[in-house]
Amino acid sequence: MPAFFAERALLATGWANNVRLEVGADGTLTQVQAEASAEGAERISGVLLPGMPNLHSHAFQRAMAGLAEVASNPNDSFWTWRELMYGMVGKLSPEQVEIIARQLYIEMLKAGYTSVAEFHYVHHDTNGQPYANPAELGLSISRAASSAGIGLTLLPVLYSHSGFGGQPPNAGQRRFIHSTDSYLDLQTRLRSALAGQSTQRLGLCFHSLRAVTAGQISDVLSAEGGSAPIHIHIAEQQKEVDDCLAWSGRRPLQWLYENVAVDNRWCLVHATHAEPDEVALMAASGAVAGLCLTTEANLGDGIFPAVGYLAQGGRFGIGSDSHVSLSVVEELRWLEYGQRLRDTRRNRLYRSDQPMIGRTVFDGALAGGAQALGQPVGGLAPGLRADWLVLDGEDPYLANAQGDALLNRWLFASSENLIRHVMVAGKWVIREGRHLEEQRTKSEFSAVLRALAA
Repeated sequence: MPAFFAERALLATGWANNVRLEVGADGTLTQVQAEASAEGAERISGVLLPGMPNLHSHAFQRAMAGLAEVASNPNDSFWTWRELMYGMVGKLSPEQVEIIARQLYIEMLKAGYTSVAEFHYVHHDTNGQPYANPAELGLSISRAASSAGIGLTLLPVLYSHSGFGGQPPNAGQRRFIHSTDSYLDLQTRLRSALAGQSTQRLGLCFHSLRAVTAGQISDVLSAEGGSAPIHIHIAEQQKEVDDCLAWSGRRPLQWLYENVAVDNRWCLVHATHAEPDEVALMAASGAVAGLCLTTEANLGDGIFPAVGYLAQGGRFGIGSDSHVSLSVVEELRWLEYGQRLRDTRRNRLYRSDQPMIGRTVFDGALAGGAQALGQPVGGLAPGLRADWLVLDGEDPYLANAQGDALLNRWLFASSENLIRHVMVAGKWVIREGRHLEEQRTKSEFSAVLRALAA
């Protein structure tokens, strides 16, 4: 049974010294003991932290990161950006999707994400027709995650309509479209394919209230059986809120809570435009707010009301979404900074028992991310998967900090990536900041970018 020894580690019970961690053959922690012996264990040089779950990803969008920062419309918005995204997605082959995802997942691991929820809505060929195997593109994502060594919750997306009330899809959405029956068939195919992957699982996903009908939500939930995580985009943009009001007389979150039994299986992605009564509903339901701070800033979405949400015990996690940034530090830093900019005050996200901002946001993102992925991750304790990252213990800021002050130093002082090693399911996937597949994947990814630009 492999054993590891860390002089400093953040456990589920708090900070500890001289920690021995033993890992079973399935990659699960079997024993975690503080003030223990290092005999026979591999010594870990640096600060040991649980790996961060990334609860929201559109892998293919990594290929367009940075390309949309060109001013061409004085009213540029999420909706104009979406047209550029449609142009990109219309070109991609299954092989290219897999290469982009593998490159992305390697970058995620280097940034401290050890598992990811892939919100996967590209299903069909470039003409909008199903592949011979309708699960082809989902399997591309699974293979990419396996090759990179990252944990995966695959979320095949039900996407049927272009607007509220079942409006017909447009040409740019042709690769996304499923009926309820074809979506359930896709779920069956992928469930079978992922059954042999110990670090991968399947979830349910509705793209948004504008892309599915109430009947479809009901039918899918009835057919599923009640155990998988459920994700949905909700109230990301003000136009989405306005369109929902015009259709139903209710705001998106109001409509969802009045028509669906939302519980702790749900991840409500963005929820940017949540009113106080909706914030209270979210917190009381146990659902996770899926916050993607760098993407929400990039797209001009707005700022989620996190202060009031956390004060009511609301659960949250972080995601890199469109992948304009891949950094646990940046997402958590801007979670706090966004609240400061809105409120024109400092130190916004804390608990009555925890004044340290870094510890509050780190703990919250670990717990909410694990819940949203539906995987045994997010901490260093027996029964959880051995997913962790190691910070550079020789960095002057970290070397001279103790306990929760160390997280504050990392999240609010570092200007470089201090993550040196990363483990997933008991296997090192990043050593000294590098991945074994890094050079090959970079070369293939570069070729994909050239082909897409042609």
